Amino acid sequence: MKVLFVAGFGAIVRDMPTSLRFYRDAMGIPLVEKEDVATEALDGVKYFSLWPLADAAESCFGSPQWPASIPEPTSWLEFDVEDVASASAELQRRGYRLLISNRKEPWGQTVSRLLSPENILIGVTFTPWLRG
Repeated sequence: MKVLFVAGFGAIVRDMPTSLRFYRDAMGIPLVEKEDVATEALDGVKYFSLWPLADAAESCFGSPQWPASIPEPTSWLEFDVEDVASASAELQRRGYRLLISNRKEPWGQTVSRLLSPENILIGVTFTPWLRG
Protein backbone atom coordinates (compact mmCIF):
# COMPACT_ATOMS: atom_id res chain seq x y z
CA MET A 1 0.00 0.00 0.00
CA LYS A 2 1.13 3.54 -0.74
CA VAL A 3 -0.76 6.34 1.00
CA LEU A 4 -0.74 9.44 -1.20
CA PHE A 5 -2.13 12.08 1.18
CA VAL A 6 -4.51 12.64 4.06
CA ALA A 7 -7.89 12.87 2.37
CA GLY A 8 -9.75 14.15 5.39
CA PHE A 9 -9.83 14.57 9.12
CA GLY A 10 -12.69 15.45 11.38
CA ALA A 11 -14.00 15.19 14.87
CA ILE A 12 -16.55 12.61 15.93
CA VAL A 13 -19.02 14.72 17.83
CA ARG A 14 -21.56 14.00 20.55
CA ASP A 15 -23.00 17.53 20.72
CA MET A 16 -23.24 19.13 17.25
CA PRO A 17 -24.25 22.65 18.43
CA THR A 18 -21.24 22.81 20.78
CA SER A 19 -18.88 21.58 18.08
CA LEU A 20 -20.31 24.03 15.53
CA ARG A 21 -19.78 26.90 17.97
CA PHE A 22 -16.12 25.89 18.24
CA TYR A 23 -15.20 24.98 14.64
CA ARG A 24 -17.53 27.23 12.64
CA ASP A 25 -18.08 30.20 14.92
CA ALA A 26 -14.85 30.45 16.96
CA MET A 27 -12.37 28.97 14.46
CA GLY A 28 -14.12 30.44 11.41
CA ILE A 29 -14.11 27.23 9.35
CA PRO A 30 -16.70 27.57 6.58
CA LEU A 31 -18.69 24.46 7.47
CA VAL A 32 -21.76 23.79 5.37
CA GLU A 33 -24.70 21.82 6.72
CA LYS A 34 -26.14 19.47 4.08
CA GLU A 35 -26.39 15.70 4.46
CA ASP A 36 -23.35 16.11 6.71
CA VAL A 37 -21.47 19.06 8.16
CA ALA A 38 -18.29 19.60 6.15
CA THR A 39 -16.16 21.88 4.01
CA GLU A 40 -13.90 21.48 1.03
CA ALA A 41 -12.66 25.07 1.41
CA LEU A 42 -9.53 24.31 3.49
CA ASP A 43 -6.18 23.30 2.05
CA GLY A 44 -4.97 19.82 2.92
CA VAL A 45 -2.74 18.47 5.64
CA LYS A 46 0.89 19.56 5.26
CA TYR A 47 2.27 17.34 8.03
CA PHE A 48 1.13 14.11 9.64
CA SER A 49 2.76 12.52 12.68
CA LEU A 50 2.14 10.21 15.58
CA TRP A 51 2.75 12.39 18.63
CA PRO A 52 3.46 10.61 21.93
CA LEU A 53 1.25 11.83 24.77
CA ALA A 54 4.37 12.55 26.87
CA ASP A 55 5.64 14.91 24.15
CA ALA A 56 2.26 16.63 23.86
CA ALA A 57 2.22 17.07 27.64
CA GLU A 58 5.75 18.49 27.54
CA SER A 59 4.65 20.97 24.85
CA CYS A 60 1.61 22.11 26.83
CA PHE A 61 2.71 21.82 30.45
CA GLY A 62 6.51 21.50 30.49
CA SER A 63 6.27 18.00 31.94
CA PRO A 64 5.94 14.55 30.32
CA GLN A 65 2.89 13.82 32.50
CA TRP A 66 -0.54 14.87 31.25
CA PRO A 67 -2.44 16.40 34.21
CA ALA A 68 -5.10 14.09 35.61
CA SER A 69 -7.49 17.06 35.89
CA ILE A 70 -7.54 17.60 32.10
CA PRO A 71 -8.95 14.97 29.71
CA GLU A 72 -6.26 13.25 27.64
CA PRO A 73 -6.45 14.02 23.93
CA THR A 74 -6.68 11.15 21.48
CA SER A 75 -5.56 13.16 18.45
CA TRP A 76 -4.09 16.50 17.48
CA LEU A 77 -4.97 18.99 14.78
CA GLU A 78 -3.25 22.25 13.93
CA PHE A 79 -4.74 25.19 12.07
CA ASP A 80 -2.25 27.70 10.70
CA VAL A 81 -3.78 31.17 11.05
CA GLU A 82 -2.90 34.67 9.90
CA ASP A 83 -2.21 35.93 13.43
CA VAL A 84 -1.79 33.56 16.39
CA ALA A 85 -2.08 36.30 19.02
CA SER A 86 -5.40 37.66 17.73
CA ALA A 87 -6.79 34.15 17.12
CA SER A 88 -5.83 33.20 20.68
CA ALA A 89 -7.43 36.32 22.12
CA GLU A 90 -10.62 35.61 20.16
CA LEU A 91 -10.79 32.02 21.45
CA GLN A 92 -10.32 33.25 25.02
CA ARG A 93 -13.02 35.92 24.56
CA ARG A 94 -15.34 33.13 23.45
CA GLY A 95 -14.62 31.25 26.69
CA TYR A 96 -12.11 28.61 25.55
CA ARG A 97 -9.26 27.75 27.92
CA LEU A 98 -5.84 27.88 26.27
CA LEU A 99 -3.29 25.39 27.57
CA ILE A 100 -0.49 27.55 26.13
CA SER A 101 -0.85 30.90 24.44
CA ASN A 102 1.11 32.47 21.61
CA ARG A 103 4.36 30.67 22.46
CA LYS A 104 7.32 30.59 20.09
CA GLU A 105 8.75 27.07 20.03
CA PRO A 106 12.51 26.40 19.65
CA TRP A 107 11.86 25.04 16.13
CA GLY A 108 10.35 28.38 15.00
CA GLN A 109 6.61 27.66 15.17
CA THR A 110 4.35 29.99 17.15
CA VAL A 111 1.48 28.13 18.79
CA SER A 112 -1.47 28.30 21.13
CA ARG A 113 -3.04 25.01 22.22
CA LEU A 114 -6.44 24.06 23.63
CA LEU A 115 -8.76 21.09 23.77
CA SER A 116 -11.74 21.00 21.46
CA PRO A 117 -15.16 19.88 22.74
CA GLU A 118 -14.18 16.35 21.56
CA ASN A 119 -10.81 16.48 23.41
CA ILE A 120 -8.76 16.92 20.25
CA LEU A 121 -5.57 18.82 21.05
CA ILE A 122 -5.98 21.86 18.79
CA GLY A 123 -3.07 24.04 17.79
CA VAL A 124 -3.60 27.54 16.44
CA THR A 125 -0.27 28.10 14.76
CA PHE A 126 2.10 30.07 12.60
CA THR A 127 4.41 27.55 10.91
CA PRO A 128 6.79 29.48 8.63
CA TRP A 129 8.29 26.53 6.74
CA LEU A 130 4.85 25.25 5.71
CA ARG A 131 3.79 28.57 4.23
CA GLY A 132 5.78 28.11 1.02
